[in-house]
Amino acid sequence: MTRGGSKSRPQEPERKCIVTGEVAPKTGLIRFVVSPDGMAVPDLLGKLPGRGIYVSAQRAAIATAINKGLFSRSAKQQVTVPDGLLDMLVRGHADRVVHLISLARKAGGAVAGYEKVKDWLSKEQAYVLIQASDGSERQKSKLRPPSERDRYVDCLTGDELGQAFGRENVIHGALASGGLAFRVVEEAVKLSALRANESDGGKGRRKGTKSR
Repeated sequence: MTRGGSKSRPQEPERKCIVTGEVAPKTGLIRFVVSPDGMAVPDLLGKLPGRGIYVSAQRAAIATAINKGLFSRSAKQQVTVPDGLLDMLVRGHADRVVHLISLARKAGGAVAGYEKVKDWLSKEQAYVLIQASDGSERQKSKLRPPSERDRYVDCLTGDELGQAFGRENVIHGALASGGLAFRVVEEAVKLSALRANESDGGKGRRKGTKSR
C-alpha cells in the first residue's frame, strides 16, 4: 500500500463506478466485460473486447456489486458472477505486481536485499521502496522510503516478493525510476485495497485498516 495515496497520470481517461456512481481515473477501477455465455470476466490488462463495466478497486465495492446484482443491472442482462471472484481478483493483481517487479529486475531497475536497498536509498537511486507485508516490523522500520508520495509498497508477502526476484523469500526491495515503477505502484494500490480485511470471507465488511 502506498504512503500518501495514489496520483493519476495527466489527462487520464475516467470511467464511472457502478457501485458508487462516482467518475474516477481508470487506474483506480477494475474493468469487467461480459463473456458470450453471460459471465462477468475481470479484464486486468484492459484489453478484452466488449463494453466495459467498471468497479472501484475496493474490496467492499466489489462485494457490493456481487451481492446487489449490479453487474446484471449495468449490463442490462443476466450476468453470472464466478464463485470466489474477490479471491480471483486478489490472485490476479498479486501476479500482476510480481510480474512487473520481475520485469524491472530483468531490466536492471530493481534490487533486493537489505544492504543493496539501503545503498540505493542512500544514493537516492531508489524511486520506490518495497517491503514484504509479513516481514519483521522492526527490520522494515530501519529503512525509510523516499519522502515523495507513492514511493512505498507493502502489499506482497515475502514469498511473493521472492518470486519477483527469483529467490525463496525477500523482505526488502527497491525500484529505480521509470515506467515500470509507476505501473507497480498503480497495481499495488489496487492490490492493497483488495487485500484489506481478507479475513471477512469476501463479504466486504470493513473493520478498519492498518496504517503505517
